[in-house]
Amino acid sequence: MTGMPPEYLQYRMRKYGMDHDRYDWSMLPRRKAIEWPNGARIALWVIPALEWFPIDMKGKPFKPPGAMQTAYPDLRHYTLRDYGNRVGIWRMMKSFDGMGLRVSAAMNAAVAVRYPALVKACVDRDWEIIANGQDMDHLHYQGLPVEDERRQIATTMEILRKATGRPIRGWLSPAKSQSFATPDLIAAAGIEYCCDWVNDDMPYAMRTQSGPITAMPHPVDIDDYTILIQNHHSEDEFAEQLCDQFDVLHDEAGRHGGRVMAISLHPWITGQPYRIGALEKALGHMTNRKGVWSATGSEILDCWKAQA
Repeated sequence: MTGMPPEYLQYRMRKYGMDHDRYDWSMLPRRKAIEWPNGARIALWVIPALEWFPIDMKGKPFKPPGAMQTAYPDLRHYTLRDYGNRVGIWRMMKSFDGMGLRVSAAMNAAVAVRYPALVKACVDRDWEIIANGQDMDHLHYQGLPVEDERRQIATTMEILRKATGRPIRGWLSPAKSQSFATPDLIAAAGIEYCCDWVNDDMPYAMRTQSGPITAMPHPVDIDDYTILIQNHHSEDEFAEQLCDQFDVLHDEAGRHGGRVMAISLHPWITGQPYRIGALEKALGHMTNRKGVWSATGSEILDCWKAQA
């Protein structure tokens, strides 16, 4: 048996670090420590997703989490998703208001069109609005013509800016879907930070053809869909895992500088009456600890950029 030929290990992009130029290779423990306001260890970032799933979803090139499942018309799943915007988010708002939390809502443009009262409720609470694409059936992917993707982004930004009367600084693609062009296109549209990449616990700078943007930590491992729906864990386990995530980050921050505790939520999941208590339990655990700064994504971005 002969060994592998030398060319097997040859790779034209091989170099120290990454095999692309979007960002520089950087290990978190070696970076400059970040200080949050008032010496806080944790920036607590709460991000409920306000989504609209069309009942006649094409699911191209894949079905996003929460997509319709059965034959048309899939009213069972459509109405459950609709529950989040009709009922669940209002229950969550009451919890967030009671704790005095700053919130960033990731909103589909279709939600702003279909639920203007919901937009007003977010704006009245001074929530930040993050662009969450056109709707949950308009995904971004390699193979989508660049001009079509550009139009999707432009439509999303125009609708959300008009509906809120505010600048839109953050972007979360539906299902975190991206083409190779997505970072360039959202930066060209005026976006300053993106939540699609899940490879860090802290913000980091990314390069685009339209200048730098910032990748923000927005983990999928501990969001409610992953834990409660995909992994079939209990509500008590959901609360426990959120608390465990927070405790480790809080401990690390005491030795290495500030950390971000980002919590991605879906009102059709956690806004259910039997689940809201688990969320409140976990948030209470965090807000009762010293050194916690409740902030929007833009506030975290500005503080980080001023130091990084």
